[in-house]
Amino acid sequence: MSVLDDFPVAILAGGLATRLRPITETIPKALVTVAGEPFLAHQLRLLHSRGIRRVVLCVGYRGEMIESEFKEARHEVKIEYSFDGPRLLGTGGALKQALPKLGNKFFVLYGDSYLPIDYEYVARAFSESNKLGLMTVFKNQGRWDSSNVIFDGRNIQCYDKKNRSPEMEYIDYGLGVLRLEALAEWPAAEPFDLADVYQNLIKKNQLAGVEVKQRFYEAGSKSGLAELDSILHDPTTFLKKT
Repeated sequence: MSVLDDFPVAILAGGLATRLRPITETIPKALVTVAGEPFLAHQLRLLHSRGIRRVVLCVGYRGEMIESEFKEARHEVKIEYSFDGPRLLGTGGALKQALPKLGNKFFVLYGDSYLPIDYEYVARAFSESNKLGLMTVFKNQGRWDSSNVIFDGRNIQCYDKKNRSPEMEYIDYGLGVLRLEALAEWPAAEPFDLADVYQNLIKKNQLAGVEVKQRFYEAGSKSGLAELDSILHDPTTFLKKT
């Protein structure tokens, strides 16, 4: 039995993807074509190669198009859907909405992140931390995006996407792990941000960190999309554990 058997992945795929307009004026970001396929197809294939077997897609903007395109029978991971409803709930609100499908502990993955790392290693680090949450971090030092994390080797000391400081050598890698209780204080069916959840956990000394060495890739910007498109024309590029 794998440690990952108890860890579903919530994929936050409900945003408007304004940075990719005009591409995303008619389709959601998950369906933007990368190397001949919707980005989500690459994301699911990578997750399966890392041992993930169950995914909950948190969808909002044009979510019905994702559900129509990605029928469960076409993929090796079990796919469930959690819809925001009449208004977009933000990354935190979407997670709160999806909790009945996620259980007591789960990965959280941004819908535009492509992360070729060892997910079992992250799951074990989370279990050993005995914290309510864990953030994966990468020592970015401002190279691929603006660094936004202060990490002491064990715990996240500061996370701020707006007010950055020279001490921030790390960046939120795009994959977190949470326990159900981490979202207990937040209202249901109301919009809020995952960043607020992380900051609340930091105040309580309840957000562990784990450093990963493999750089991140993303499909949330036009430059990131172009880079992934060039890399993923060989679908086996990242399908072996690193």
